[in-house]
Parts: sequence; structure tokens; C-alpha cells
Amino acid sequence: MAVARSKRLLTLATRLLVASRRDLVVSSPEEPLPIVRIPRALQRRHEQQQRRQKNPPQPVLVRPGPLLISARRPELNQPARLTLGRWERAPLASRGWKSRRARGDHFSIERAQHEAPSLRKLSSEDSFANLGLEPRVLHALRKAAPEVIRPTTVQLSTIPPLLRGRHILCAAETGSGKTLSYLLPLFQRLLVRPSVCAHHVPAPRGLVLVPSRELAEQVRAVAEPLGASLGLQVQEFGGGRGMSKMRLQLSKQTLAHVLVATPGALWKALKGQLVSLQQLSFLVLDEADTLLDESFLELVHYILGRSQIAEKPADLEDPFSFKAQLVLVGATFPEGVGELLSKVTSADSLTTITSSNLHCIMPHVKQTFMKLKGAEKVTELVQILKQHHKTSRTGHTGTVLVFCNSSATVNWLGYILDDHKIQHLRLQGQMPASMRAGIFQSFQKGSQDILLCTDIASRGLDSINVELVVNYDFPFTLQDYIHRAGRVGRVGSQVPGTVISFVTHPWDVSLVQKIELAARRRRSLPGLKSSVREPLPQPT
Repeated sequence: MAVARSKRLLTLATRLLVASRRDLVVSSPEEPLPIVRIPRALQRRHEQQQRRQKNPPQPVLVRPGPLLISARRPELNQPARLTLGRWERAPLASRGWKSRRARGDHFSIERAQHEAPSLRKLSSEDSFANLGLEPRVLHALRKAAPEVIRPTTVQLSTIPPLLRGRHILCAAETGSGKTLSYLLPLFQRLLVRPSVCAHHVPAPRGLVLVPSRELAEQVRAVAEPLGASLGLQVQEFGGGRGMSKMRLQLSKQTLAHVLVATPGALWKALKGQLVSLQQLSFLVLDEADTLLDESFLELVHYILGRSQIAEKPADLEDPFSFKAQLVLVGATFPEGVGELLSKVTSADSLTTITSSNLHCIMPHVKQTFMKLKGAEKVTELVQILKQHHKTSRTGHTGTVLVFCNSSATVNWLGYILDDHKIQHLRLQGQMPASMRAGIFQSFQKGSQDILLCTDIASRGLDSINVELVVNYDFPFTLQDYIHRAGRVGRVGSQVPGTVISFVTHPWDVSLVQKIELAARRRRSLPGLKSSVREPLPQPT
């Protein structure tokens, strides 16, 4: 009874539903049907899926051979034998990295050669004796640096014009031997000049201006043994001291022939009449791109104004005319140099020299870029450092430099490494001078394998034992990236160099894409303009 009643009700409901639909259509035949709108993004995704089904992707056939670019996705690899044209579209591995979905992606610029560019194709006949250096200077070089046998390409091109009395602006890649290229002519010039008369304040005959105390320590360490063999005294003069301490430091060694100083310290000493530049014969601006930056430019203007720069080479030939020879060296060519030098010397007396590899990706250093979230960087860094520690137990490895963009990040990251029992050193600009003194030298001597630092450790410092550079924070500019990457793969380094960069922000991705494109096309990095006219000759 109940079942029959249910069937009757179901039949009645079906008839009512059909009747209502028939009535709806008949009663309003001109009324439009309702429109269902599909989101355009969903529609495009559906169309893409249909195209994929019609045209399935073909398998990527990678021919055997070395790679220039190795990516996580094999279809984006680039063989070493392939060079993209200037206007050819490049399939960048970092193209979609500004999207959150790119997290975890990575690619590497592989090592294309094993020797530094400044050492390639050097002839066995090239020697310092053929450059015009005096026997006394050659003997001092053999005694102070017996491991230096042949000059690099930069030294071959820079030393002869310096010995002829030319003002030089030399821009070459990091680690190419620029320090010796100006120190040897400096000492030779002081040897051939007559001794100066006594002065009531210290009056150095040679001045090397550097942007940081760490670089001043390093240049002094290279120059001091050379000067000791020649009877010339070298003194370092850094900042972070009061006037009384500066006066005491200068009074201890009033007969210093060569002064290695930072702009701030020398500016204070000149203002306080603690030192004189009236008897200067040789003036060097090391890391000129940094010294001519806004933070140092006013100080350097003042120092150049207190120096008597020779207007032409003939002024340097007079042994009784105290005119200074000017040398500017750097790894990135500074803009506006001509305008600055026109105020102190004539443009005709300046010889501009540059390396053919200037502003290029170093071909002998592997460089890896990893797209990470900010919260993932600490875990990745700790893993890299622990892996390096395990490797160092099994065999000889180099040291590690970890770069951060701020002093606060260096300190915070140091606490994290302390919690993980990872021993390290820290170096940042807000440290007191007494605390900063000697930290980089301790790192160079191997007291610790890891150094957390800011960009004060990226300019000019010799780091032949560094095997790995980690950009925990990606640098703000391409110039900073060149200097950081230049801490590995230097002349005299016995360990292969590697750079690992963590890429987090959209502005980081923009710089990475420029680096990748320059590497794929084998061209210099964009935006680093220069007016270089005389490239270094290629040795035969």
C-alpha cells in the first residue's frame, strides 16, 4: 500500500515538473535564456590544456658536451659551444622568477675555463725584467714574493707607461694583480728621486689611498717587505681614532716614505696639519670606483687639492720639482673620472687602460642562483656551511665568505650560526675600530673558515684561500656583484671558486636576469658605462 502510494506521488511530481518547463517556454518565447559567464583566466587555462592534448611536448634531446648554462629544467640548458646573438631572443631560466610559483628553481653559470683570464696565453718570455724595472726593485720582488714569477696581463700593460711618467687609469677584473702593478713603479720612482729635506710634520713621498682599513692593512702587508729591501719605510694610517691618537701614531714614524691611508683619516690629519703632501711624488687611488662614490668624493676632492699633481710627463722629469704622478685602479670603471681629473691635470697626460674581461662574468668561476623565500635562506645557508664542514674534514678545502647587505643582518645571522655550533668570524662597518682591526687578516691566516661580512670585505681584499662566496642577501647593484664574486678565482688561488646567490625579491630577479642574459650572450654586464679607449693587448 505504501509503495504504491510513493510511486503515484513520484509520477505526479514528474508530470508537474515537465508541465512547468513546457509552460515556461511557451508562455514567454521571446525572453532570453540566462547567461553563464566563465572567468577569462579559467577559459585560457582550458584552451591551453586542449592545445597540449593536441600537441604533446616533444622530448628534449640534449647533445653531449659541456654546458654554459645548466638549469633545473633541461630545455633551458645552453651548450658551451653556443653563443646567442646580440638581438637573438634568449630563453632565460630566471624569466618567471618574479612569481611565487618559481620558488625552488635554480640555474648555474658553469665554469668555462680553469685559469684566470689574466694568466691565459702568457708567454714564457714575459718577465718583470723586460718591463724596465731596476735590478734593485727586481731583487726586492724576488725576496718579498718569491712565488711571483711572471707578470700578469695587467702588469705587462700598466708598469711600462708608469715608468715613463704617465698618469694611469687602469680598470681590470678583480684578482688580476693590480696592487703590484702600481707598487713596483712607486718604489722605483722613489729610488731615482733625491731624498727630501727634513720637514716639521710627516711628509710622505708616496701615498696609496684606499676605501677601508682592511684594504689599508693588506696593501701595507704587501708593500712593507718590498720597501724593507729597498730601505724605504711603509706606514699604515687608518681611521677610527681621535686626533691625539693620530698625532701619536704619526709622531712615532716621521720618516715614512710611503703612507697607506683611508680618506677620512687622511682628511682629519690634513685639517689638523699633522701631515703634509707637499713632497708627494706618487699618488694612487686604489678601488677608484669606491673612492669616487658620493660617500668619499668630497674627501678625495680635498686630498687631490692638497696634492701637487703633475700636469704633463715633463714635470716629472725634473728631479727638484715635487710633482706627483697619479694612478687610479679599480675593478669597475668609474663614471665622471675625466671631469674630476680635468681639475688637477690635463687630459692628454692620462693613459686609460682596461682589461678585455672588464665588467664580464668571470669564466673560471661557477655561479649558482637559487630562488628562495626569505624564510628559507637560513636553513639553506646552514645546510651549505655544514656540508662544507664535512668536506673540509675529508680533504683540503678553502674558506667561505657570506655577504649580507647590512650590519644588523650580519649580527643576527651570527647568533643563528652560534646556535648551530658553526664557528665563524664577523666583519661589518659598525664595529669599533679596535674590534675590526685584524679580523680579515685572521681570516686570511685560517683561524676560522667562515666570515660573515658586509660589502667592506668585497673591495680589493686578497682572498686566494676563499673557495665559496655565498650572497645571503643579493647585492643591490651589478658593481657590487662583480666585487663580491671577485673574492674567488684570484691570481694565485689554489682552490676552484664558486658563488652561490640567494634570490628573494623582485628587484633581485631583475639583476639576475641581466647577469644571465650577459652570460648567455658572452657580453659585458649592462649599465656599466665606460669611456675606455685603450684595451689591454692580448699576449701572444
